[in-house]
Amino acid sequence: MSQQPAGCHRHPDRETGIRCTRCDRPICPECMVSASVGFQCKECVGQAAGAHVRPRTVAGGTVAADPFLVTKILIGLNIAVFVLELAMGDRLVDRLGLYALCGSDITGQHVCIGVAQGPGQWYRVLTSAFVHQNSIPPMHIAFNMLSLWWIGAPLEGLLGRSRYLALYLVSAVAGSAAVLVLTPDSLTIGASGAIFGLFGATAVFMRRLRYDMRPILALLVLNIVFSFTWSGVSWQAHLGGLAAGTLIAVGLAYAPRERRDQVQWGTTAAVLVLSLAVSAVAVAQVTS
Repeated sequence: MSQQPAGCHRHPDRETGIRCTRCDRPICPECMVSASVGFQCKECVGQAAGAHVRPRTVAGGTVAADPFLVTKILIGLNIAVFVLELAMGDRLVDRLGLYALCGSDITGQHVCIGVAQGPGQWYRVLTSAFVHQNSIPPMHIAFNMLSLWWIGAPLEGLLGRSRYLALYLVSAVAGSAAVLVLTPDSLTIGASGAIFGLFGATAVFMRRLRYDMRPILALLVLNIVFSFTWSGVSWQAHLGGLAAGTLIAVGLAYAPRERRDQVQWGTTAAVLVLSLAVSAVAVAQVTS
């Protein structure tokens, strides 16, 4: 018979199906520490190994004093760029946005712009994820930053800072790769590709921790529907980021403990290399 979810012993309002392997108390993701078999609460880890032991997140990262610091910094960077956009106008969007286009100028000479212009423009596959429509009211950036906080902050607490940041950035690059394959001549901006990577990772970890997946799946399906029905939304970046985030999270969540770092970082690096390779092939087709 399956065990009914109970409230965490430190956070009774958070239901969890995980219990400490030492004291058998229910523990939520914020309170659990990965052990050789299952998970332990922070109190048991401290009692067993002394005060000098640094607890680990579910994915093996270091538990930080501020578990949401990276999410706050990412939101701050996006807002800072948006303020610059308001001051500089479309010049900054054109400079940082993603596109790859080749054609003839007014003299008939063949020219390429954007990522297709050469290696010096490849920064766009990442910078485009920090640029948003410079409109008032700022609905584009507001919606993305709210999603980043709601989805990203809890996920950062599960993964730890370095793994979370790598997941976010590689998902952004993968979203750009999908754009370059499917719509290379369209200017694409926004953090939603990276955020969809966080959606995919959240679903994987909810499955790993045996949580009720219906809320996150419903939210994910709703966002996918919006991706295909709202005008001006890059569904290509969304699907690219979602695929990358899901793949990386599988490596983070199911890596064997004895080779956890190698599998986790190897998976992340493999997705990054694949994304860049796909982008290179797409740009080569544009310039041929």
